[in-house]
Amino acid sequence: MSDAAPRRIWLCADDYGISPGVNRAILDLIERRRINATSVMMVAPAITRTDVRALLDATAANPDCAIGLHATLTAPFSPLTMHYRPLHGGIFLPLGRKLRGSLLRRHDPHLIAAELTAQLEAFAERFGRMPDYVDGHQHVQLFPQVRDAFVGVVKALAPNAWVRQCGRAQPLAQRLGAPKPLLLDVLSRQFRLRATRAGLAFNPGFAGAYDFARETDFEKLLASFLDGLPDGGLVMCHPGFVDDVLISLDPFTDQREREHAFLAGDRFLPLLAEHNVILATK
Repeated sequence: MSDAAPRRIWLCADDYGISPGVNRAILDLIERRRINATSVMMVAPAITRTDVRALLDATAANPDCAIGLHATLTAPFSPLTMHYRPLHGGIFLPLGRKLRGSLLRRHDPHLIAAELTAQLEAFAERFGRMPDYVDGHQHVQLFPQVRDAFVGVVKALAPNAWVRQCGRAQPLAQRLGAPKPLLLDVLSRQFRLRATRAGLAFNPGFAGAYDFARETDFEKLLASFLDGLPDGGLVMCHPGFVDDVLISLDPFTDQREREHAFLAGDRFLPLLAEHNVILATK
């Protein structure tokens, strides 16, 4: 047993609002005090006033759980603003096309800022306040053009919120190999610079990216995420119960149930203790 003070981390369940089944799983984990943050999609179908009230009730019973905005700019969701472009069949571009267009600087930052403003204002209208933090579905907040608009809108409307960066804190030699986390490391560097200049707080470390298409042992994954994660670091997770709405919107299905089963189960708390980690408090 280590004599060092435990590291405090954020364990954040993404995608509240994407489907009733995902909402139920996230609410269950909040009530069990197994997660301490969840990110809300204001453009998703399961974010009715009933869904908002359920989340507010759950966090009232567990006030250490933060609620964030999961800013969304990729398919299969539609924008809240009328003039947002480019679209494909009335919905946001798929992830690959959005990233490519951002890298080639083919998008209009003013339209991005207007959409992000609308999503923040929709959150405030439903929840009665601005979010505790702001992040991005499929990490869009890190993309060129998007990141400037994102930082500017958060600074203007929710300056007390922290923002999610997705760079890992380990030495470079330990970060080579997996292409997706390495891409997030690269994109996060510029994001952190902009957030720092704007005076916005952000998490010092990040973990949670993996190949969602493969069947994996989530306990082993989570253990690897906790290794080297600094105090205040964030682990992204995606617990959920599969339903028809989720199947229609997202290919990431069964793995959500495996994540929920582990986080709700008997091995989760001992795993945190083994790594000298506790959930942070607000």
